[in-house]
Amino acid sequence: MATIGNQTLAPVALGCMNLSHAYGTPPSEQHGINVLNTALDMGYNMLDTAALYGFGANEKLLAKAVGHRRDEYFLASKCGMAKGPDGKRTIDGNPTVLRRTCEEALRRLNTDVIDLYYLHRWDKNVPIEESIGELSRLVEEGKVKHIGLSEVSATTIRKAHQVHPIAAVQSEYSLWSRNPEIAVLDTCNQLGITFVSFSPVGRGMLSGEVRSNEFVQGDIRLAMPRFSDQNFPLNLDKVEQLNRLLPMFEEENHSLPYPTLAQLSIAWTLAKAPNSIALPGTTDIKHLKDNWNSQQYTLSAELMTLVESTMKTIDVAGARYNMPTQLEIDTEEF
Repeated sequence: MATIGNQTLAPVALGCMNLSHAYGTPPSEQHGINVLNTALDMGYNMLDTAALYGFGANEKLLAKAVGHRRDEYFLASKCGMAKGPDGKRTIDGNPTVLRRTCEEALRRLNTDVIDLYYLHRWDKNVPIEESIGELSRLVEEGKVKHIGLSEVSATTIRKAHQVHPIAAVQSEYSLWSRNPEIAVLDTCNQLGITFVSFSPVGRGMLSGEVRSNEFVQGDIRLAMPRFSDQNFPLNLDKVEQLNRLLPMFEEENHSLPYPTLAQLSIAWTLAKAPNSIALPGTTDIKHLKDNWNSQQYTLSAELMTLVESTMKTIDVAGARYNMPTQLEIDTEEF
């Protein structure tokens, strides 16, 4: 289990982005409602959304789907990256914009308070102290309980933490995206901040079920170098090598159902970052269940070594993001 503030949370949470955003045409509203309610029925007790996802549509979906079950989940949302005046995605850490985004989110979510409010991206044109200062005032006013950061460096975390305690830091972390190991994981441990791993299944790649890079229009992976025609076959080969370790993983967890590669991937992140939260997203009920059950599996030291030697950071082909997007984030990179 992990804690944020005084709230005890399961080590696997649900990232809700996929239900409204980023991977082509989203599923129907009714399907999204079913996924969210099924998640709560399974035991998920943290749901993660953002103003960006569907430009507010995802927050509205949560309110409609599980608003009547508000006391059953810890609600996380994000500001600082949303729809700009031109109708396109923009990063804006201006205190006035952050306040407006929060107030709009509260209305969309049909709630009085957001349990954890992340700065989705640090706007490098605005000192982090100013953005966090405004979020701290939202805490004082009772609109937000805890403040989080997303995709930032250790230096930025420390600067922000001096203004107001940071409860959680979210960053991409998986077998093929290990940059938090440079400094962020240690910084979170030192400051008592809970680390949240988003995309622990590598945007589907580490599930072993993505066999082609011919994605539908609107899928964000089309712009990601790791899924390019040049790099995809190289990365797929590494995934196939990981698949060969599943029998050993199953033997170590023989009392449990035969595991999936996604479960191995999520279990690895939880083992590498103790007391952290893994944040996979899905639109598939079977995957929802598999992701939840991944917390039951453990890896021996021997298997950890084999897994990491099979998927070395240096062997991953392509950067996490294309150059324009890479410039928007603040994380240390290998």
